[in-house]
Amino acid sequence: MADIDPEEARGALESADRARRQMSDEVGLPATYWWGLAAGWLLLGVVVEFCPWWISMAATILFGIGHSVVASRLLSGRRRTSGVQVSREVTGAKNAMLVVGILLMLVALTIAFALILDAQDVGMPALWSALIVAVLTGIGGPEILAAVRKWTRA
Repeated sequence: MADIDPEEARGALESADRARRQMSDEVGLPATYWWGLAAGWLLLGVVVEFCPWWISMAATILFGIGHSVVASRLLSGRRRTSGVQVSREVTGAKNAMLVVGILLMLVALTIAFALILDAQDVGMPALWSALIVAVLTGIGGPEILAAVRKWTRA
């Protein structure tokens, strides 16, 4: 091993790092996660719109607990597809932090839409804002995560 020149070693290390980054880019959340999140978001909008405040609060807490269980399993480095399974060392804690950030953004968007719709005297603003955010989440969730990962270089 002493006869490996520094340029070969550097090339091998760069190749390994490139492969690690490529595998890390493969890690994400399956489309079913995003559509499940969207369905839960919409259901929560229905509950908020039509149920008493205490049921809405309980549903919000249950939604948060359920989501944290599901997301923690999916972000732990398990399979996004049947062909890829990586360890937590590759995925790191950044993915989980990015998903939490995306969720906070979705909450802020839902509140903003609801306030705008309420100011315009649109009926059922909580439901309509939940529907808007649910559609954005279901259709654009994977792209949102990919864009945020690219912006943050995670």
